[in-house]
Amino acid sequence: MILKPFHHHGEDRLPFPTPPPLLKEPPRSLPVSPQCKILRCNSDYVAATLHLRGPERGAAFCTALRSYSLCTRRTARTCRGDLAFHSAVHGIEDLMIQNNCSKEGPTAPPRPRPPAPNARGFEPLEICDYERSFLHKHGRPPGFQHCAAFGDPHIRTFHDDFHTCRVEGSWPLLDNDYLFVQATSSPVAKGSNATVTSKLTIIFKNMKECIDQKVYQAELDNVPAAFQDGSINGGARPGGSSLAIRERSPGRHVEIRADYIGTTIAVRQAGRQLSFSIRAAEEVARAFTEEQDLQLCVAGCPRSQRMSRSPRGRGRVPAETARALCREMLPVEDVYFQSCVFDVVTSGDANFTMAAHGALEDARLFLPDAEKLHIFQAGGARPLNSPSFLLLLFLLPCGLWAVWLHF
Repeated sequence: MILKPFHHHGEDRLPFPTPPPLLKEPPRSLPVSPQCKILRCNSDYVAATLHLRGPERGAAFCTALRSYSLCTRRTARTCRGDLAFHSAVHGIEDLMIQNNCSKEGPTAPPRPRPPAPNARGFEPLEICDYERSFLHKHGRPPGFQHCAAFGDPHIRTFHDDFHTCRVEGSWPLLDNDYLFVQATSSPVAKGSNATVTSKLTIIFKNMKECIDQKVYQAELDNVPAAFQDGSINGGARPGGSSLAIRERSPGRHVEIRADYIGTTIAVRQAGRQLSFSIRAAEEVARAFTEEQDLQLCVAGCPRSQRMSRSPRGRGRVPAETARALCREMLPVEDVYFQSCVFDVVTSGDANFTMAAHGALEDARLFLPDAEKLHIFQAGGARPLNSPSFLLLLFLLPCGLWAVWLHF
């Protein structure tokens, strides 16, 4: 039996057939499967043709018919004996003949189906979108913190402290419930006390609803745009796309977005050093126990490992030359400028200007408060705007040199 299409206001529409009197139900030998998707095929076709009007609709209409036909073929096995299915198949054939549509040609992708909301109107996959989830729960956006490690290494902590460290070997930048980040440092030059980061290991810990555990590792001259297992996302779980890695500059700069924890990480290579920057949700940055207190991003360098950034002794490049090179990239003489001068003097490598510049650009992008972008310190030990330092500046001209001992 062939059911002809009916016409409504000059448009072709497939019928929504009803069984003829003698076929109130499908034959017993052809049971209808509950998996038959013909209703979805019907609704996709209707949605694809609703906006088509007039004589210019030809190509788009044929594309919709081919897509409809493809949909019916994909569900044919589960629709045996379903009258709506068989009527649709014959109706498609008739419409393709009437509209001179070729069976070969482009088809439209099926419409994506959004996940059904739960009883509270909160989509299940939103748990893998930290910012949306936080906004839903608290009625406000989450807060964020920024940390960076670059150059010697210089550490900018989540609390905007800034240290230059002589740490050698492997040290944790982060160690919390969601992330583990380890930096491995080695001497910047033979016989030097200064060190640079030569290897970074980042572990995104397993999160049941969203991602498999993923490990990212970068070394000098090897900054890959993939995790260790070769993947570029969080795996096959429903929220796997909430962790993704993107190459910003081949072999030099990658960005890793972990939307499921509201975190973005940048890894760069400039000269013979690696740098690390992170924008992390406050809840994530604080999710650690007392046993996980050794984190350079949280507490900075141990006091015994801190260095002054004031150039002392003979370096590989004169300090004034280093200052001139750094000023080209960093016009504001803040801690990033000081770090740049220190690194160029110590290493003799002008490429270190790019390390400080990259860290400043990451801070500009990641810091929640733009007014905190620049930090000013004297010699890398005490902020210029601290009460003790300002009082010292006031008292020294008065000849009260003894006050120096107090500070």
